[in-house]
Amino acid sequence: MRAPLGRFDVVSPAPEALDLLVPPVADAVRGWRGPVPADELVHVDTDPRWADTAAFLEHYGPDLLDRSANCVVVAGKRGGETTLAACLVPSATRVDVNGVVRRRLGARKASFAPADTATGETGMEYGGITPIGLPAAWPLLVDAVVADLPYVLVGSGSRRGKLIVPGKVFAALPNAVVVEGLGVAAAG
Repeated sequence: MRAPLGRFDVVSPAPEALDLLVPPVADAVRGWRGPVPADELVHVDTDPRWADTAAFLEHYGPDLLDRSANCVVVAGKRGGETTLAACLVPSATRVDVNGVVRRRLGARKASFAPADTATGETGMEYGGITPIGLPAAWPLLVDAVVADLPYVLVGSGSRRGKLIVPGKVFAALPNAVVVEGLGVAAAG
């Protein structure tokens, strides 16, 4: 099998790579009910040393930047309540946490969730969090640019491997909301 984007040595439909996925992601693939067949979710095996975006692009090719997205966990606070949510933005941008996210969550304050909270609540590894397999009750904010891409390279739940998924899939995940301007130009 050949990946729909990029050049990777080990490529397989996600249902055939369940042993390489963390439990919540494997469970989501096993019970898949999305807008495309589960076989269209593609797993590419990658070296965990290259999991962070800059290192990944240097190793696997800078042309993937415009076709990749990062999923981050945020915490919105209002009164004594904290709401955890996930945001999916193009890798070349950063999440507008204090503007778009704060308003969307109806929070007084919003910030990136601490790494131990993000990993503990998702069951995924830091640096590999993906929208597929997130806690079902969480809001998922998806940048419109990501939802419009034919294919998107995202984390697989672990630092080893990535998923390549049609962009429209993210808009159809539980509690997903497509948001214009969620990702803003990265500083510097």
